[in-house]
Amino acid sequence: MQSRRLALSLPLALLLPLATACGGGGADGSAGGKAVTVTVGYQSKTINTVTAGTLLRSLGYFEEELAARGRKDGRTYRVVWQDYATGAPITAQMTAGKIDIGSMGDFPLLINAARGKQLKEPTRLVAVTGYNLRGGLNTVVRAPGSPLRSLRDLKGRKVSTSVGSAADGTLVRALRRAGLDPAKDVQKVNQQPSVGASALTAGSADALSQFVAWPGLLAFQGRATALYDGAELNLPTFHGVTVRERFAKERPEVLDAFLRAQRRATDELRRRPVASAESVAKETGLPAEVVYLYNGAQGIATFDPALRPELVSALKEDVPVLKEAGLVKDVDVDAFVDAAPLRRAVPGAAYPKARAARAELWPAGQDSTRSFDSPKALLKAVKGARVRAAYVPDAVTGTLWFADRAVWVVDGGEFRAFVTREGAERYLSGHAGSRILSYADAVGLAS
Repeated sequence: MQSRRLALSLPLALLLPLATACGGGGADGSAGGKAVTVTVGYQSKTINTVTAGTLLRSLGYFEEELAARGRKDGRTYRVVWQDYATGAPITAQMTAGKIDIGSMGDFPLLINAARGKQLKEPTRLVAVTGYNLRGGLNTVVRAPGSPLRSLRDLKGRKVSTSVGSAADGTLVRALRRAGLDPAKDVQKVNQQPSVGASALTAGSADALSQFVAWPGLLAFQGRATALYDGAELNLPTFHGVTVRERFAKERPEVLDAFLRAQRRATDELRRRPVASAESVAKETGLPAEVVYLYNGAQGIATFDPALRPELVSALKEDVPVLKEAGLVKDVDVDAFVDAAPLRRAVPGAAYPKARAARAELWPAGQDSTRSFDSPKALLKAVKGARVRAAYVPDAVTGTLWFADRAVWVVDGGEFRAFVTREGAERYLSGHAGSRILSYADAVGLAS
């Protein structure tokens, strides 16, 4: 995720020349050229951006929309897709005029806005890909067997994160709520997600704060255990689509085509979540079970292009965190957000209704899943079944997690699951007679 975000390294990295591309305008460099090349920067492994990247590309919807446009205006349209590991190079290419449309997490989006203004190549936020209104797309994880039990235990420890990413923002905010000074009480190590994951495994980092899909991937692989669920902050987090302002003015019909295609990809993901997860897994090399944890029918992420007021407000709350880190001086969020293109391209689209996640079972060998009204019902279904993956929402935050990686509590005849042990222990402190038990014991007792 990616989000919902990808890491941004130090601001200097945004100025470095990276891969070349023919972005914007016609093939001859003019807005009136008959051959038009549009360059899209995306992040395949940040699976909260799939409706503007990996899934969209595989479906071919953008190319279809442009072909239809070409039949009307006589132009030939060509799409160049460029895949990056983080949001920083996408911003660098956009400010150089070499990427026209890009997708990234909310904190990187703010840096995108700041760099665009600074380098006189302004950008605009025009759509959202995936979001979580509580912040559940970011998670702090520890190594299995680690003595760490809460964020307070991180005092004096090394924590890998990606400075400038939303995962870093989650870490900073969460540490403060835990009574720790992020600048003094922990040693933050600025690393890309894959490097941080290796550092955690090797023991050179005590914890890792990252965005979708890294925490879920490491948990699925048995390489990490959740220490802190970002949804405890109850602050929205999301990924979005940004466009060069100049390109949007010169090629509004191309931007409209992209937003219509994104909407179609979003509808496809909702209609066929399992098939979409399998498709993204094939393209990225991520396990489909991990993709489904975030992008599935009950997944941590909700997909919708609309620029919801809650998300715009959250973006404004993110600015002070980046200012304090010295990554931006200021960002005019209201000037950066432009809802007009989406209203023009996809009129009348309504926000998806809020929903509470339900427990879900993905049987082995099946191309569909089953959902359940309670964790206990899921546990009963798991007994004796061939299971590809089982998912359960956190009893408090609602964050979906792998059932066999969750912390289970039995209270009377009821079962509750938690992403973290600390969350489970908080529940125990207020419910006499409840106790923690293993997943295997929970399955046996429920059955």
